[in-house]
Amino acid sequence: MIEQHLIVERTVRMALAEDLGPGDVTTQAVLDDSPRGTASLMAREPLVLAGMAVFEATFIRVCPDIRIHTEFTDGALISPGQVVSTLQGPLDAILKGERTALNFIQRMSGIATLTRRYVEKVKGTRAKILDTRKTAPGLRWLDKYAVRTGGGHNHRFGLFDGVLIKDNHIASAGSIAQALENAKRRIAHTLKIEIEVEDMAGVKEACGAGADVILLDNMDPALLKEAVTWINGTALVEASGGITLDTVKAVADSGVDMISIGELTHSAKASDFTLRIEPLL
Repeated sequence: MIEQHLIVERTVRMALAEDLGPGDVTTQAVLDDSPRGTASLMAREPLVLAGMAVFEATFIRVCPDIRIHTEFTDGALISPGQVVSTLQGPLDAILKGERTALNFIQRMSGIATLTRRYVEKVKGTRAKILDTRKTAPGLRWLDKYAVRTGGGHNHRFGLFDGVLIKDNHIASAGSIAQALENAKRRIAHTLKIEIEVEDMAGVKEACGAGADVILLDNMDPALLKEAVTWINGTALVEASGGITLDTVKAVADSGVDMISIGELTHSAKASDFTLRIEPLL
């Protein structure tokens, strides 16, 4: 895996190139020179903070002379009105980086905040909250980092680091048993094999064929509990599909080991921040 600072640097560079292009025509038109000033990053709602390294890297990429003092670390619970970070430097540079930096921290904090809500809902159960591959293209590392910051866990990062046989794989192979047989014959012994099933017939076939992990897709809590009882510890059990904050506790109470939720990264509401600039007099 590429080191964190290299991922952040690459992502920030691409995002700034997308937003700035050849230059910020508004700032160039409005500012007569390069006045210096301060800017305060403030939360407008309760949130779990995530993404400060990317926020800071954005401004440093625009102008290494910007000085940043951050009051909190990722994972902190932030209240409305709290100042999270202060910046000092050329105002033209701060204005150039403002939107890109806010986009990063708002998205990542939104993911972390929603994840924390799910994690709190399943406290006292064995279930871990997992993300999925339903991430923004190019931002997967940041999205999955935000899930961890919120107290969740990462599912596989991509197609390369885990075997997950889904419905279309099964359809292509011909059956659950055949798909599992093919996978066992072709992959390294160090990789676990997970397979998605939709009913008790699928559960029984997957168990009989020796799946390491069984993904129960779109099952109600009663059916989940029946499946967990049948599997009886012979495989890890994951639940997924249509799970919400209102239903996740019932899903967890069924006894599953993991609950994967696409909403964490594909539909999390961005957290509300503002960046307030004040010129130095």
